[in-house]
Amino acid sequence: MFKAPKPEDRQKLIEQYKLLNQNNAKDGKPYILSLSVGDAQDDPRSQGFTLVCETEFASLDDMKYYDDECPAHQKLKAAAKDMTIDGVMTVYFRPKLTSRRDG
Repeated sequence: MFKAPKPEDRQKLIEQYKLLNQNNAKDGKPYILSLSVGDAQDDPRSQGFTLVCETEFASLDDMKYYDDECPAHQKLKAAAKDMTIDGVMTVYFRPKLTSRRDG
């Protein structure tokens, strides 16, 4: 999650995530299982976070590769340095329950 107060910076981050989604690769093939990015609702519970990204990996090793080595993610990080970002929160978790209803 990002605290990016400027709407134009949030849009730039979304564009960077689009590129990341297109270009992520490990051992020559895409390794990110799913990626969702969007603006947080303006609500006190958001605690100032304005953009949320959920990235799903098959393993902790894939997440570590993403954070430390993935060229596409490194480009996103470099681009973010030119934006106004007041805070970042990253949480790695393993779901104990997953449920989804479409509609």
